Amino acid sequence: MKTNAGRFFEDYRVGETITHAVPRTLSGGERAFYHALYPARGALYSSDEFARACGLPAAPLDDLIAFHTVFGKTVPDISLNAVANLGYAEGRWLAPVYPGDTLRSVSEVIGLRENSNGRSGVVWVRTRGLNQRGEAVLEYVRWVMVRKRRDTPAPAPVVPALAPAVAAADLVVPAGLDFTGYDFPLAGEGHRWGDYAVGETIDHVDGVTIEEAEHMLATRLWQNTAKVHFDATFREDGKRLIYGGHVISLARALSFNGLANAQMIVALNGGAHANPCFAGDTLRAWSEVLDKAETAAPGVGAIRLRLVAVRQGAAPFALKDAAGKYLPEVLLDFDYWALMPR
Repeated sequence: MKTNAGRFFEDYRVGETITHAVPRTLSGGERAFYHALYPARGALYSSDEFARACGLPAAPLDDLIAFHTVFGKTVPDISLNAVANLGYAEGRWLAPVYPGDTLRSVSEVIGLRENSNGRSGVVWVRTRGLNQRGEAVLEYVRWVMVRKRRDTPAPAPVVPALAPAVAAADLVVPAGLDFTGYDFPLAGEGHRWGDYAVGETIDHVDGVTIEEAEHMLATRLWQNTAKVHFDATFREDGKRLIYGGHVISLARALSFNGLANAQMIVALNGGAHANPCFAGDTLRAWSEVLDKAETAAPGVGAIRLRLVAVRQGAAPFALKDAAGKYLPEVLLDFDYWALMPR
């Protein structure tokens, strides 16, 4: 048999390394398509001249382009038979990605646990994205619920201990980044690092109704082959699940209104796709400032943000119920560090 039905839960072993197929060379085309799919307007990623004024050689590709590309490479080996992608932790952007760079992905299986229903299990992997020089540009942990193939004995459970957040001291600031001459009018907002307070919440005001065609284009763009995103017969409800990365990018783009100067994502502390998202949902976003830190780079501060995406009907700034369970309108809970002019 020459075709590949994908891995099932019982096919994984803790400690194995998986080299993912099909490296991808990125170009300005990915940037243009990304900005067509999402209302992304970050000045550092839009203008070579703005980026050069901030000490970089040119405008890098959006941080989430790197994430989606590295993630997409892993899908045929990790989540082709996924029920759902569950969460993220210990993510760090280690170097900017520029047009012309070629990315590939390598993952290590670090945890396995069968679900109580015996029909699926959770797989934890640590993934690294490497460029054409073998340099790591991105690393993260994610865990995904994967179907079992048959009624087979489960391996002994191994659940990795993961850090609750990336320490500010471990953030990687791109070489040469300098915000001392940052042009606030060109960036679109005047709010700087010192204008935000820990505990502050920001309603990003705008909304986007998700259409089937857009999320299908996005999923194909990142070469994500997970069946739940394409095959309407794969779920009992007959719906195609929206790729979680599509929700992340939409929410991040909406956060421009109020956080236009949170220019670069440099760490992913944690993330949960709290509830499934489907075509027809109208997505809105709000943020909470969780922490702030200085960096050694001139004029550059780090801000830790919780980005929450919700669908229509959500109460303002509501996240969980009294029992600590995500409210049904909450789609995404995304905890990250970004760099901002001080």
